Amino acid sequence: MREVDVAVIGAGPAGLFAAYYAGFRGLSVAVIDALPEPGGQVAAMYPEKLILDVAGFPAIKGRELVANLVAQAAPFHPEYLLGTRAEKLAYLDGRPVLGLAGGEQLHCGAVLVTGGLGSFTPRPLPVADGFLGAGIVYFVPQPAELAGQDVVIVGGGDSAFDWAVTLQPIARSVTLVHRREKFRAHASTVARVRSLPVRVVVNAEVTRLYGEDQVTGAELTVRGGVAEKVPASTVVAALGFTADLGPLAEWGLTLDRRHIVVDSTMATNLPRIFAAGDITEYPGKVRLIATGFGEAATAVNNAAVTIDPTAHLFPGHSSDAG
Repeated sequence: MREVDVAVIGAGPAGLFAAYYAGFRGLSVAVIDALPEPGGQVAAMYPEKLILDVAGFPAIKGRELVANLVAQAAPFHPEYLLGTRAEKLAYLDGRPVLGLAGGEQLHCGAVLVTGGLGSFTPRPLPVADGFLGAGIVYFVPQPAELAGQDVVIVGGGDSAFDWAVTLQPIARSVTLVHRREKFRAHASTVARVRSLPVRVVVNAEVTRLYGEDQVTGAELTVRGGVAEKVPASTVVAALGFTADLGPLAEWGLTLDRRHIVVDSTMATNLPRIFAAGDITEYPGKVRLIATGFGEAATAVNNAAVTIDPTAHLFPGHSSDAG
């Protein structure tokens, strides 16, 4: 059974900052995430989108923010357990033991849950069966891979329009298809897309995909039954996602809907289990990345005292360490 001082469940921005801060406090860290790369929903859903409300950055792309956070934690050598889930929680001698999806056990001084919205699953495109990985994608981690392609984007929310803005300069063509006339995306982003050479088809759905081993085209059916075939090398299904806490919901945590209730120290109702970021709930909670950073530092400092009662709650400023 492996041991670690702090196990961070969730490799989004709050979890990555927690990895840095725990390392700064001299604690060993393992970061666990079901996704195959760090960054959580930021990396998976909007890596190229500009984030405007992170202190110190007038604007920063999601991908760059994640890269900076990974680099910030790197000197402390956190271990990343990606593509796996923390499924079970038990206690041994008063300390948490996590059972991972592959059967491995991790003996922890404390656990910090920074799982964002929890496990999230893309809403499927009904006609996409058999084409996943062969022209159907739900996220675009590397937009450059779609350079020169005919891209069809399905959806009417922020993600769909963000991908349209990102891909239009590099794709051969971009067609955005939405089953309604009104969009959920921000009006300014909709206006920007309409100003670009992006074809926007409303009151329509993708009713068929063409191709054998790879998507080569898509059939768009407008309400009323008029069908049209358009070229498509890649179809981006930006239909939103469903989120839930997954196995964490069975651990006995006090929940408020899908959120974990914490106190002012970021402690949950379970011994040595803390939480930070969007997954938490308390009076006055504001779900911002900036808020998650502060909560992560609060959680780590209180976890440090829980692990070692002789430790100081506040270790001093990082600038004092030279």
